[in-house]
Amino acid sequence: MGKKHKFIPWISVALASLGILLVNGCAKSKLESHYTPASKPYKAMGKWYQPRSHSVGFRQTGLASWYGEDFHGKKTANGEIYDMYAITAAHKTLPFNTYVRVKNLKNDHKLDVRINDRGPFVRGRIIDLSYTAAKKLGIVGPGTAPVEIVALGMIADAPTQKGEPQSYDPVDYQKGNFTFQVGAFLDQQNAERLKAKLAKTYVNAHIATYQSGEKTYYRVRVGKFNTLKKAMEYEKNLMADGYEPIIVAE
Repeated sequence: MGKKHKFIPWISVALASLGILLVNGCAKSKLESHYTPASKPYKAMGKWYQPRSHSVGFRQTGLASWYGEDFHGKKTANGEIYDMYAITAAHKTLPFNTYVRVKNLKNDHKLDVRINDRGPFVRGRIIDLSYTAAKKLGIVGPGTAPVEIVALGMIADAPTQKGEPQSYDPVDYQKGNFTFQVGAFLDQQNAERLKAKLAKTYVNAHIATYQSGEKTYYRVRVGKFNTLKKAMEYEKNLMADGYEPIIVAE
């Protein structure tokens, strides 16, 4: 399920390449190619990485670093706008939107963060935190810190009572409801225009909203598949039309 007839190429500004993170611990960075399609192998700093199909049972220890002002307002690898004041992070292989619990092994501070970017591509570093996440964990000053990260899964229903802890659902990306994200906007009208354009060509053109702090993102998506394998097979058709999609699970 996907294409009705010939796709008219769209210049995907929201999914443009932006630059790999090369953070020195104090957020002074070098920008290179940073965009990586979900679940597809990608190359960074001369090395290939294969994103994981799920986060179940994932645990890792190593150095955490952070990135801030140099990237604030730019696109992340999953198409969102990077907000240094949000609680997010970059990881080389975990599925986008996975929540991980980060523990600073020097002060025992813990924080749950959402993966929405790729990196860090520096030997020994396993996660790049947003400025605010790093500040809460006590990492902004020293620039790096030894941490343990444990994958929690995707966010479940919001707590029904104030003070109740957030719950998470482990997700296997091999089965589920998959679609292709083709743009992420802060302006709802821009998202509506793109949706209307794609609806003339593709089935299941729709908008998924995401709230991050005070900002709302309008994500334009098309297609519908019940396995990751079927989605990735169809992806070849989109790429043949000159388009670079992002596979997402809904």
